[in-house]
Amino acid sequence: MEQQRSSAGGASLSPRSPSSSQPFLSVSVTDPVKLGNGVQSYISYRVITKTNFTEYQAPEKIVIRRYSDFVWLRDRLFEKYKGIFIPALPEKSAVEKFRFSAEFIEMRRQALDVFVNRIASHHQLQQSEDLMTFLQAEEETMERLRSHEAGIFKKPSDLMQIFKDVQSKVSDVVLGKEKPVEESDAEYEKLKHYVFELENHLGEAQKHAYRLVKRHRELGQSLSDFGKAVKLLGASEGNALGKAFSELGIKSEILSIKLQKEAHELLMSFEEPLKDYVRAVQSIKATIAERANAFRRQCELAETMKLKEINLDKLMLIRSEKVGEAEREFHELKAESEQATKTFETIVKLMNEEIGRFQEQKTLDMGIAFHEFAKGQARLANGIADAWRSLLPKLEACSSS
Repeated sequence: MEQQRSSAGGASLSPRSPSSSQPFLSVSVTDPVKLGNGVQSYISYRVITKTNFTEYQAPEKIVIRRYSDFVWLRDRLFEKYKGIFIPALPEKSAVEKFRFSAEFIEMRRQALDVFVNRIASHHQLQQSEDLMTFLQAEEETMERLRSHEAGIFKKPSDLMQIFKDVQSKVSDVVLGKEKPVEESDAEYEKLKHYVFELENHLGEAQKHAYRLVKRHRELGQSLSDFGKAVKLLGASEGNALGKAFSELGIKSEILSIKLQKEAHELLMSFEEPLKDYVRAVQSIKATIAERANAFRRQCELAETMKLKEINLDKLMLIRSEKVGEAEREFHELKAESEQATKTFETIVKLMNEEIGRFQEQKTLDMGIAFHEFAKGQARLANGIADAWRSLLPKLEACSSS
């Protein structure tokens, strides 16, 4: 059954604040709705764009998008913007009962909002024609584009397998298991080491954040069960002790609600941001793999060009009739080699810019996440202490009577 759209769970902060004097591009992913039935069911989202960019059709546009549209956008950007860390998408849930749970849908909505806003706030990606298409095209147009690209780009599963293969090769290079053609640059080695270490540390932090959420939920459920049991016990007692038991049960149930609420807050404001940065590191590793491929391609072409040049010299020496064809092949290869070198140098330049931007944003985002975590834990601890403290006089009176 179709869920009703709601303005609740709306947009995250815009990448730029609307102003009449400054260019801005504000995007919101809101109102998830389940459509279809059975295996054909999916979630659609309302994507709201507000901008004063002259390239856009109107200052405000609302379109409906599904997860596969976001995948289309990411694949297009990854193909076209080598060297830039393309934001990562949230994973798809393979378990049917979780795929359409309210919590999973809200987590997905929030992650997609972060994804598209990171693109919209990037000084190069925000100029992408594919982003403009994503934010403005009608649903039928997007469906045609997805169908068309399915024959050009590999399926996500194929891309994931290629990525895993490349990731494995890059890991082998970092760990010294394999010695392919690899650039020897001290700063680049430091960058790779930093990225792999960051991935490990973020993964550990996210794993323990998940355990904290689980512990809060389990404690909340235990308090709820305890509260019900104590209230029944209080009902069987007619005197002051029975009343104290009843109040103890009520307080336990109230605290159970607080813990469940705090568990949800912890999930959305702490565990999810950590998970998002684990995904972001995967994007950096994909760019590292692209850089490694570009370097190898450059070296292979340079080596092939040397062989072609030697062969051309031999043909010229013996005045062979094949000289003309050999010269043409050599110049074509030279042009291809120069383009490969240019591509590699562009990736290196962009990566150096991107890693600085990433670290700056990570510092800001992690600072906010850990601040919210500490604030939430302090709020919960104070609430629990106040609740139990308010019961002490009555319980002491019962124990001394």
